Amino acid sequence: MKKEFDIIQSSCIPIAIDNCNTDLIIPARYLASTTRDPQFFGEAFMHDLRFDAEGRPVADFVMNRHPFEEAPHEGVNQIIVAGQNWGSGSSREHAAWAIAGYGVRVVISTSFADIHRNNLLNCFVLPIEVTPEFQQELFGTIDNNPRAQVRVDLPAQTVTNLTTGRSEHFNINGYKKYCLMHGLDDIDFLLATKDKIQAYERG
Repeated sequence: MKKEFDIIQSSCIPIAIDNCNTDLIIPARYLASTTRDPQFFGEAFMHDLRFDAEGRPVADFVMNRHPFEEAPHEGVNQIIVAGQNWGSGSSREHAAWAIAGYGVRVVISTSFADIHRNNLLNCFVLPIEVTPEFQQELFGTIDNNPRAQVRVDLPAQTVTNLTTGRSEHFNINGYKKYCLMHGLDDIDFLLATKDKIQAYERG
């Protein structure tokens, strides 16, 4: 899951579900697993909306409709445009594991549950908070052209609808921005500054 983050340009998966909670993102039965295999959790992402009780794809769910059924890869479906209050409910970090395991690099919403936001960042997935107007513009653009591209520039902290040219600035904690851009988790960051820490302790 550790990937340096600079600029992502991709088509998007529109999941226009307000208050999409972590139980929808990954059902509770997957929490008992002891694996950290990204593929396992990626396959569980939105499972009970994607599949019926017999394991058959639910035809009218967006992730089963063309072209959104394509697994995310470079330039394709790496961004989710989500409804408001994404990741509410329980604090399970498995929800962020599922999103990252599926291949998503960015989630765009008007608001995020605080714990889920931090879990996403820890999994090298960038949560971007935008205005409701920009969110609705993105949904409209994707509805008109499912292959429409969005550009996310982390160094500049901007997200741009390439169809309309409209951009918005987004906020991110400076420490988390540094870690994303350098592919570092918290332990990696501490190890990278070990010499400074040791020098401080000696002083």
